[in-house]
Amino acid sequence: MPTKSIHKSEYSILLRRLRALRTAAGLTQVDLSTALQRPQSYVSDVECGSRRMDLLQLRELCQACGQSLTEFVDEFEQELGEVKPSRKSTKRPSR
Repeated sequence: MPTKSIHKSEYSILLRRLRALRTAAGLTQVDLSTALQRPQSYVSDVECGSRRMDLLQLRELCQACGQSLTEFVDEFEQELGEVKPSRKSTKRPSR
């Protein structure tokens, strides 16, 4: 059975990047939650990994912190490149 993504080392990097994004923007969890019009517990749950976000929510969080989604993903991918993945990447054959 495949390992769930929340148990992979890449997921801990994602959580660390999310916290770093917020703190680099000079925002507290309360500040960010206000910008997102969500309770502070939402931001806390996202950062500790007990709540997952879809792509649109991640984009909204990035924008509230003053960064584009593509910049966030590029930095995340760059950090992943410095860490060995927990499993081999499988490339799809090109058509």
